[in-house]
Amino acid sequence: MRLLRFLVFGIMSVILLPSNMAAEWQWSVKIPGIVSNETNDHPQAFLWIPSDCIQVKGVMIGTHNMTEETLFENALFRERMSEIDLALIWITPGWDQKWDITAGSQKAFEQMLDDFASVSGYNELKYAPIVPFGHSAMATYPWNFAAWNPDRTLAIISLHGDAPRTNLTGYGRDNMEWGKRTIDGIPGLMIEGEYEWWEDRVNPALAFRMMYPGSCVSFLCDTGRGHFDIADRTAGYIALFLKKALEYRMPATYDLNKPVELKKLNPQNGWLAERWHPNQKKRAKAAPYKEYKGDSHDAFWYFDKEMAEMTEERYRRERGKKPQYLGFVQKGQLLTYNPKSHVKVAARFLPEKDGLTFHLKAVYMDSLHTAISDEHSLTSPEITRICGPVQKVNDTTFTVRFYRMGMYNQRRTGDICLLAGNDGDKHYKSTVQELSFRIPYRNTEGKRQHILFPGLDDVKKGTETISLHATSDCGLPVYYYVKEGPAEIEGNKLIFTRIPPRSKFPLKVTVVAWQYGLAGEVQTAEPVERSFFIYP
Repeated sequence: MRLLRFLVFGIMSVILLPSNMAAEWQWSVKIPGIVSNETNDHPQAFLWIPSDCIQVKGVMIGTHNMTEETLFENALFRERMSEIDLALIWITPGWDQKWDITAGSQKAFEQMLDDFASVSGYNELKYAPIVPFGHSAMATYPWNFAAWNPDRTLAIISLHGDAPRTNLTGYGRDNMEWGKRTIDGIPGLMIEGEYEWWEDRVNPALAFRMMYPGSCVSFLCDTGRGHFDIADRTAGYIALFLKKALEYRMPATYDLNKPVELKKLNPQNGWLAERWHPNQKKRAKAAPYKEYKGDSHDAFWYFDKEMAEMTEERYRRERGKKPQYLGFVQKGQLLTYNPKSHVKVAARFLPEKDGLTFHLKAVYMDSLHTAISDEHSLTSPEITRICGPVQKVNDTTFTVRFYRMGMYNQRRTGDICLLAGNDGDKHYKSTVQELSFRIPYRNTEGKRQHILFPGLDDVKKGTETISLHATSDCGLPVYYYVKEGPAEIEGNKLIFTRIPPRSKFPLKVTVVAWQYGLAGEVQTAEPVERSFFIYP
């Protein structure tokens, strides 16, 4: 009877889940020559190409730290990438925070793109311009990648991270020595959140601009935001930066079977805008490079008027407003705020009887983070996912959902990070507060559990859905995720998505069935993979 109640509750949980399914990644390959110390296996790279893309014009590459996947699966960002035919590659576990070519990174990178070109049918991936992208501990590598690959780098993005050649790396160790290498003429964007502000991270970027007058370094203070998040407006800003990079650097015509000869930018053809200062009341006016009246040593470069004014608008939006603060309530109790912790609020995993569903509520706090406050904007705060095996059901309800990261990463499989946020109003600033906790992984006590997952037959292109029929020998509900392929999960159905027009057939789809178990009663089952092919 007890297991039956769990089974019924699990089925109800599936019904309650919203339709915001995990984003698709149509292809995956192993990274050759690299073994991760997180999994003792080769990292897995996942490729997304816009569904209507005829020709890939560039590839943005991020490895697994935190918000790389948050940005890459952001619906607005994917929509904008579809407009400019930019593909995305996400690699898990993350690898090489320095981009140390002596460790085999360059060779493995080139082989990865060759493999994706072969498996996807988009041969131009072998030669397409690259946008290296990284967050925090992975935010140093984009600059170094560009220094070693200047002819192939379309643009550089360091999110909540570092300046080029900084001595204050996101991973906390020594940086790479460039020698005579430069990134002159390559647009680079450094983003630092207002609530993580650290002058020692910004100053090296200003110094780099003076040391290398041919460099094109842009900067955005992500006002009203912190270290762990990426808002839609920030995703939109990055998307515009990438659109500009393509417009200004790509030749009118080029051979898809050869490296693209990118145009080298002259920073004096762009704009300058003053760096952001906390509590600044008066700023120099952004202007074309040669007309700028402010101190050029204290300014950053931007593509043009649109990009510079968008930056200034971001700063105006939060200027002069009152601060507000957020916290979390769990089981009726305020969670403790620890200012000395990297992630300031920690929760416990307190699931319902299904062993998966849990509850948290975001609330407004006083400035000491010790009591609920009435001084805040008129709108309610919202909790969203940053990373980890979790899906949002509603404003206060969440459930464990494993995904293509896999279930064998001892460091990351059980880690969940969430964000409380509010965009503010005309009186109050935008504000954020992160929270983290770790679910027990695996459940190792109680009855052993096994999954029976029958093989899946190949299908024809145009098939809309297929049903999945995995079962647990303990009677618990089985859940699924798509590891690779143009498909998404909705309950016990596999929903096929649009296939990019030049995709190579047959196209592989891999589905993983999993069951987490019940603490102290039923052990976590070994996940079971099933692959099949889509034929034209």
